[in-house]
Amino acid sequence: MWKGFLSLVKKDCQMLIAGKFLIVALGSLLLYTLFINFGYINFMQAKPYRVYLYDPAGTQAEYSERILSVHSSEELAQALSSDTNGVGIDASSGEPLVVFYAGSEKADNHRKDYALSLLRSGNRYEAEAVGKNTPEMKQRREITCEFLFIELIAVGFLGIASVLFKEKQMGVIRVHAILPLKKRLFILSKITVFLLSDLVFAVLLTMLNIEVSGAFVILPAVLVQTALLSLIMALIGFACAMLLRDFKQFSLAYLVIAIFAATPVFLTANTSVKMAWVKYHPFYQLYMELKSAYFGTSHINVMYYIGAVLAIGILYFFVQAAFHKEIGKEG
Repeated sequence: MWKGFLSLVKKDCQMLIAGKFLIVALGSLLLYTLFINFGYINFMQAKPYRVYLYDPAGTQAEYSERILSVHSSEELAQALSSDTNGVGIDASSGEPLVVFYAGSEKADNHRKDYALSLLRSGNRYEAEAVGKNTPEMKQRREITCEFLFIELIAVGFLGIASVLFKEKQMGVIRVHAILPLKKRLFILSKITVFLLSDLVFAVLLTMLNIEVSGAFVILPAVLVQTALLSLIMALIGFACAMLLRDFKQFSLAYLVIAIFAATPVFLTANTSVKMAWVKYHPFYQLYMELKSAYFGTSHINVMYYIGAVLAIGILYFFVQAAFHKEIGKEG
């Protein structure tokens, strides 16, 4: 049994190499890494808001050197019109009045608090640092998590299906219908090869984009979540390849599944758009657990792991039934 299984794994690895899958995966890894290190981090690096103070009577005796003084209300208005993220403080009436162009409520409250804090001096207003992540490291962990999720949801799912459709065209499945091998080994071999490739991809992506010391700490939890998501997507891709006639039909199914899996998750997790029902979305739970792993805040959620294992088991038996049906047609 093991000899036959290892032969199938070897054959599947050769198929991945011949099908340029590894080249695509390495290309994705290189593209993600270049974007994170030379694009995203530089572009998204948070900068302090500029704060402008108009105080003709000098009522504010002490304030931070970060505040820029203006000499008239017209100059204050002009400064804010050219710097829409800036914050103005109009103290002409004796009391500081914060003025700015409105944005999101959360950001506006932050800008207001930041501007007023610069009017005060003394150590009692110093902020206390909590947590170990700098803003840059937080951004690195977030974007790395998102890219890994996209890779597993989209590229990994597409990869196993494309290999299976190619094998159907080549008659490989017809051959397996008459080989004296247990049919489940064909399924296990495919899943194993793609699982291992996803785990290697997760290790490389994490090591290249997060500092080595931090990466080693979080990798065990990240790999557990990667394995769960990889198995689920590989089984779904396998089922689609068995049930659909050709790659054109699969392309439509792939689009629907990718949109269903990714869009509500990213909208809720990364934007102000909140959907109350999304907590029941299975891929939202997978994404949030993966994100928790990247931030080192994972905890044992028994119901989550039971649900994930049950989903993998149900998908496996469904795939096995679909594969036997396909073998029957080929035979």
